[in-house]
Amino acid sequence: MYSDKLPEEVFQELGSSHSGLTAAEAAARLEKYGRNALAQEQHFSLVKLAVHQFTDPLIYILVIAAMVTAFLQDWVDTGVILLVIIINAIVGFFQELKAEKAVSALKSLAAPKAMVVREGHVREIDSELVVPGDLVMLTSGTRVPADLRLVETIRLEIDESALTGESLPSRKTADKLDNPRPSPGEADNIAFMGTLTVSGRGTGVTIATGQNTQLGQISREVATVARSKTPLQEKLETLSRQIGIAVLGISAVVVVLGVLVGESLYQMMLTGIALAVGAIPEGLPIVITITLAIGVSRMAERHAIVRRLPAVETLGSTTVIASDKTGTMTRNEMTVVRIYAGGRYYRLTGGGFSPAGEIVPEDGDTSNVALTSCLRAGLLANESSLEQDETTKEYKPLGDPTEVSLIVSAMKGGMEEGKELVDYAWLDEIPFESDRMYMAGLYRSAENGESIAYIKGAPDKVAAMCDTMQLPDGSEARLDRGEITGVAESFGRDGLRVLAMASKRFPAGTNHFDVGMISSGCTFLGLQGMYDPPREEVHEAIKQAKRSGIRVIMVTGDHKATALSIANQLEIVSDLNAPVITGDDMERMSDEELFEKVNSVSIYSRVSPIHKLRIVRQLIRRGEVVAVTGDGVNDTPALKAAHIGVAMGKSGTDAAKETAEIIIADDNFASIFAAVKEGRVVFANIRKVVLFLLSSGLGQVILILITIILMLPLPLLPAQIIWLNLVTNGLQDVAMAFEPPEKGIEYTRPRSLKEPVISRLMMERLVVIGFVLALGTLGVFWWQLQQGASLDHARTAALTTLVLFQLFNVFNARSETKSAFRMNPLANPFLFSSIIASIIAQFALIYWAPLQGIFRTTSLSIEELMVIIPVALSVIFVVEIDKAIRWAIARRSDLEKATEGA
Repeated sequence: MYSDKLPEEVFQELGSSHSGLTAAEAAARLEKYGRNALAQEQHFSLVKLAVHQFTDPLIYILVIAAMVTAFLQDWVDTGVILLVIIINAIVGFFQELKAEKAVSALKSLAAPKAMVVREGHVREIDSELVVPGDLVMLTSGTRVPADLRLVETIRLEIDESALTGESLPSRKTADKLDNPRPSPGEADNIAFMGTLTVSGRGTGVTIATGQNTQLGQISREVATVARSKTPLQEKLETLSRQIGIAVLGISAVVVVLGVLVGESLYQMMLTGIALAVGAIPEGLPIVITITLAIGVSRMAERHAIVRRLPAVETLGSTTVIASDKTGTMTRNEMTVVRIYAGGRYYRLTGGGFSPAGEIVPEDGDTSNVALTSCLRAGLLANESSLEQDETTKEYKPLGDPTEVSLIVSAMKGGMEEGKELVDYAWLDEIPFESDRMYMAGLYRSAENGESIAYIKGAPDKVAAMCDTMQLPDGSEARLDRGEITGVAESFGRDGLRVLAMASKRFPAGTNHFDVGMISSGCTFLGLQGMYDPPREEVHEAIKQAKRSGIRVIMVTGDHKATALSIANQLEIVSDLNAPVITGDDMERMSDEELFEKVNSVSIYSRVSPIHKLRIVRQLIRRGEVVAVTGDGVNDTPALKAAHIGVAMGKSGTDAAKETAEIIIADDNFASIFAAVKEGRVVFANIRKVVLFLLSSGLGQVILILITIILMLPLPLLPAQIIWLNLVTNGLQDVAMAFEPPEKGIEYTRPRSLKEPVISRLMMERLVVIGFVLALGTLGVFWWQLQQGASLDHARTAALTTLVLFQLFNVFNARSETKSAFRMNPLANPFLFSSIIASIIAQFALIYWAPLQGIFRTTSLSIEELMVIIPVALSVIFVVEIDKAIRWAIARRSDLEKATEGA
């Protein structure tokens, strides 16, 4: 990286000089190294993308259902199913087409033009023509066209937040570093491609172009990292295959058994196919899509925009959230929080760039001339400003956030920026230089006309210029530099960035000054410690995460002390001695060593994009469901590798947004946890739909198998099975997608990755419900035959029983554990209305002559209905008994655990 070499050594190794390259050499290197551009993103084949929409196992079920209904010449059902397939394919096609734009977004960061020195002359060229060895000039507002080893800098500051996560512009230097391969956040003499020059100017020799730059490496990672399948996708694919194989197998068995007991092959073929239609939950894919879409809508109301539907549920099963610090957990607003002046300590209230707040003395003494002088120095030795919008009354920072924070602290101390600039007229300035580490301004006092230099800079540099320290009463005493160093270090351990203030008085009429005039004899005024405060709502959000069984870890490009301090305040860690892994630590770690650490370490500081990717991969390897939050280009590889990438909507780069599955519109970390609840509701509702649909199909299968084994006539005709499927599954399954959340669902622990969609409880209940439906229906069918009823009449009674069974079973499916009698039947109006509509449709089938002719049904008497309805209601009472038994067992288990713990 050339960071540990002197500029002349870099020129020599790269075959360049202060005069730049010759035109011939530049052309030769362009031929050798290629254009300075990121790799073109792969263009998708539209045909391949379209075909891909039909490769989901859930779609296979729909295709099979369409073929079956076409075979039975049920053209209405065939048309509906095909329409569902087409709509699903269109939605998926455009989602995927839009999803893979991360590399394209990265390319937009490349600078279109670059100022280079060629043969001693400055020329403007296309940035793609920059080659290794080119001497590039940087000025305020320009984007860095390639990775540069800086050889000259004048107050050069570069915004690297999108690459490193740093909240503040990075002050650059041309000095040699000791580290030959520093992380991007530590590379003070390197300017990286795609970053933005904020202030100052500099010159750098190109050390890497195109794919060899830091940005290029990220681009390659984004292009090659495979998206992790979400747990929901994997579980539904498995469930779909299992259902398809089981139903086809059972249908074949039914056909064979029916023929063996004397039924005609044609009749049994129709029965087997109809049974397959009834048992295969062909409505499941579209219902799942609707359930996810409802979750998307609810999340949007909570400022979480979902770009990929499966992400809705996955967020609900997340076990680890790896979050950036700057702008996500913090405000990205520097705030002075502590001051040391005149030997006294002060705390400042309020946050951000608003001057609302006050300076509170820790010893109760408010009178301190040194404090006033310290605040004034911070206000005047300043190149930034703070403006208030006349309409919104909001304060807008102009310039360096650190300098603005000093203006805000002065205003909290009662000063007015405008009045101070009148009372102290500007005369001259010594700008900040990296080798000096301070700046100074010379002002004329309106009170007595004397000239005063106010100085602001690094504590050690400023303290070395001072002989005395101002005291609270305005007098001066000899400065104890060791004491100042101790205070500055204590502020630093609290995660604060510390600046020192000093002054020196000159005779009236002194209008200019230089470095030599203030190198000694100055008066030390105080220290101001500032930091980027955490968002107020994030603390509560992290507490919610812990109650929900979700672990939050901080992955940041900021310093270790700062990261640890913020993490401690947010209760990500319990103390300031918590373990922290830095980027340098990771450079020395193997993946196996990191694998062992990620389970216990919650703070990662000064990490590079590749480090963040390694962390995510090892968490996934440990079986965690990982969500990664981020806003910068540096986050894109990790966002893509994680199960769920969560980008910030306001501060996020296009690259981050295009890579992420979810975008938080208000940049509020707390919004993620509102979305977690919705994700859990989505999965719970999907389970309810699965339980409802499969219990109906299982009941039909058991009923048909038992009647064939007992050598009884078939209780349902193929057309009646299709009707049953239509009237009981046509609306109720969709309506269950609108089920409101059960109380406390957000505080349940995340599900295990190994837990299937159909849990053990669901499987056991499916069997119970299936046998209740089958035996109850068979009982009514047998009773009718024993009463001497015609076969058509007995089948009508059996069909009605099975329809009512399934409609009543809806109330069972609304909760796995809560009693149906404790749930408001009107809480889901859509579901309640669908049940009423199905009952009306069934009665039309029984009593309306045209439908009687089509489905071979007959009218049932009131007395017969008085027997059928209680039989159908039995499914509710059987499941209520099951729920009560399970509740009692769970209650006893909890009491035993509590007793053991006591």
